Amino acid sequence: MNPSQHYTGPRLAQVAFPLGGIGAGSLCLTGAGGFNHVALRHQPAMHHEPMMFAAVGFPDVPADARILEGPVPPHKVFGRPNTGLGVPRTIYGLPRFPDAAFTGRFPFATVALRDDRLPLDVDLTAWSPFEAGDPDNASLPFAALEYTLTNRRATPLSAVFSFHVADFLKTAASPARVDRADGGFALVNPGSAQAPADAVTLTVATDAADAVGDCAWFRGGWFDALSTVWRDVREARVRSRDPLREGDPSPGGSLYVPVTLAAGEARTITVRLSWYAPRSTVRRGQPLDETPPAADAPEAFYRPWYAGRFADATAAARHWTQAFADLRARSSRFADCLHDSTLPAEVTEAVTANLSILKSPTVLRQIDGRFWAWEGCDDKQGSCYGTCTHVWNYAQALPHLFPSLERSIRESEHTEALDARGHQEFRTPIPIRPALHVMLSAADGQLGGIIKTYRDWRISGDTTWLRRLWPALRRSLDYAISHWDPDREGWLVEPQHNTYDIEFWGPNGMLTSVYLAALQAAVVMGEALDEDVAPYRELIARGRPRLENELFNGQWFEQHLRWRGLRAGHPADLWSIDGKYSREGLELLEIEGPKYQYGPGVLSDGIIGAWFAAVAGLDDIVDPAKARAHLRSVFTHNFRADLSLHANPQRPGYALGDEAGLLLCTWPNGGEPSLPFVYSNEVWTGIEYQVASHLIMLGEVESGLTLVRATRARYRGDNRNPYDEYECGHWYARALASYALLQALTGARYDAVSGHLHLAPRIAGDFRSFFAWDGGYGTIGVREGAPFLDVVHGTPPDFTFRYTPFAAAASV
Repeated sequence: MNPSQHYTGPRLAQVAFPLGGIGAGSLCLTGAGGFNHVALRHQPAMHHEPMMFAAVGFPDVPADARILEGPVPPHKVFGRPNTGLGVPRTIYGLPRFPDAAFTGRFPFATVALRDDRLPLDVDLTAWSPFEAGDPDNASLPFAALEYTLTNRRATPLSAVFSFHVADFLKTAASPARVDRADGGFALVNPGSAQAPADAVTLTVATDAADAVGDCAWFRGGWFDALSTVWRDVREARVRSRDPLREGDPSPGGSLYVPVTLAAGEARTITVRLSWYAPRSTVRRGQPLDETPPAADAPEAFYRPWYAGRFADATAAARHWTQAFADLRARSSRFADCLHDSTLPAEVTEAVTANLSILKSPTVLRQIDGRFWAWEGCDDKQGSCYGTCTHVWNYAQALPHLFPSLERSIRESEHTEALDARGHQEFRTPIPIRPALHVMLSAADGQLGGIIKTYRDWRISGDTTWLRRLWPALRRSLDYAISHWDPDREGWLVEPQHNTYDIEFWGPNGMLTSVYLAALQAAVVMGEALDEDVAPYRELIARGRPRLENELFNGQWFEQHLRWRGLRAGHPADLWSIDGKYSREGLELLEIEGPKYQYGPGVLSDGIIGAWFAAVAGLDDIVDPAKARAHLRSVFTHNFRADLSLHANPQRPGYALGDEAGLLLCTWPNGGEPSLPFVYSNEVWTGIEYQVASHLIMLGEVESGLTLVRATRARYRGDNRNPYDEYECGHWYARALASYALLQALTGARYDAVSGHLHLAPRIAGDFRSFFAWDGGYGTIGVREGAPFLDVVHGTPPDFTFRYTPFAAAASV
């Protein structure tokens, strides 16, 4: 058990652990054992907290009735919308357990509830199916809630367990109803001709033989429904009423299970949640003047993958019942392996906590099985659409855990998002369809797609797949050369749109390093396909000396501003995101050059191409000693152990006050522009993990771990949700860079093309760590001085070890 994911007291306040499937909708288990952020219709629903709760009542002592949750966090009582009305239509006023403890062990989470005044202990285990290499079962709209009731008395104990859900599926256009379902009840909104995407069913069921469902709550005004439900709980009544057929529908449904426990006996009651929302209103990427498609046009809006697998909600719920034991065993097998590690606890925490992103509304999986994602989640809609190429550059978990889904992103990037010129729209529309090509290409995103294709080829070993993509890859790279390096100097000169939502003008270490890594990837891929790649090799020969000798100042890699005489023309005439030049801006332009540059600054991403190359398995594209010097400068100048005196006029919510964090850029030797790039004063967890893992790869292990500890300390439960590292939205994709920490510390990487299993640990002595390849997963490490791979599940890779012991690896 990893103790760093154990939360009690005030640290429970912000905990929200996502449950659900990849692109299947989700809800979160709170630190106290309740539910929030309930989002079943394929759009985020932050702070959506319907009345959904478990409870227990005692026939002999009605006053002891409790809902199965811990204390209400203070921030929910005052300070949120409508709290001045006394937080009506909530369950905050119902008796609950005074002591709660939450433990995360992805994909499982447990909440222990205790009350010395009661003879009953309650332990809730919540999970959804998830196992590396099995994307289909990880994409199911299911969540399991396992309540274990333990009698602490020396005599038998009688109680009634219940689970209640108020109708939260109704809409203005579509009323909902409560129906019976096998083992429980279902909330059903059938949708309407005017609003077919309103259709959604939530099934609440159990396999307890003595369970009954109540489909007829009391109908009335004010607080009638909850008042009568609570009376039933308090008096330990077991209600079994048929669905209402006349008048208004039931305001909700309940599940009741009578329980008799012998002295010391424990019983687990499993509540299976499944939902089915076959349509959505999600559509992005169309021009602003496009006529909206008809609401009932089936392919005009996103449809989830599971809608193609299950015909209806009944079929989905039936599958959940039939496959439950197998899916639990698979998920438990994965969790045991994932957490069977001797790596530092902060690394395991950073890796596993951020896998929650894959269960959040950030990710979608459309009906044909292809993966698509936002960058993150706003409160009620996705934030920044299109599996944004430069943001998803950082995310390293998906290609290792679900390689086929990652390859589907490459296919979309190089088909629908790439035009005949080779221009790549860095935001792919949803439903996935040809992009409009109205924005600038993103240099880091477009070139990163070539590096990622190389990585995905080496992971899969599928050269046929690579050959199919090669013409598009070549077209993309040739466009990049002609657009950003038209004179073929070997570095990027023309304005380069990038992940900071601005353009860098002139050569710089960040994007030139990505360029060189993409060229190197193209050379290796092209040679494997017997393609002529001599022009790319020549560009590397010109560009690497420029990067290493001209852009490296002896301590770090910097930017050499160039803007006059470029093919792009005047900066004020270039399309940019909110980058218009006012009169004052034009005056500043003549003095300093274009806005939003970094010049001689220490950019945390300043040699990111070398990191991209390393995680992809490419040879070094820059002298490792110079890369190490740059990263040491980043750590020395950009890391702040205390941000209290740091001025951040941008977005300070990511890190502030006495918190620690890594700034995106600083100017220790002066030269800071009057208007540096727009996010320069901020702290982004994805970049912290990029720098941390790169530091570790180059032998700076303690500095890397310091960054990881600082990041996770900001997500400690009382101030922020430990399972939601946010940036431009909740559950932000860039944070999946944390997965690279596994490769950084172990040096473990399987190359399915060569058959080599690399192991080059940055830690001394014996160790073990989780490791996944395309086809299975297991535990890798060093045992009694020798490398080993223990296969836990899947097909063992056909490999030869390439083992570099710690002493040699540490000196690299």
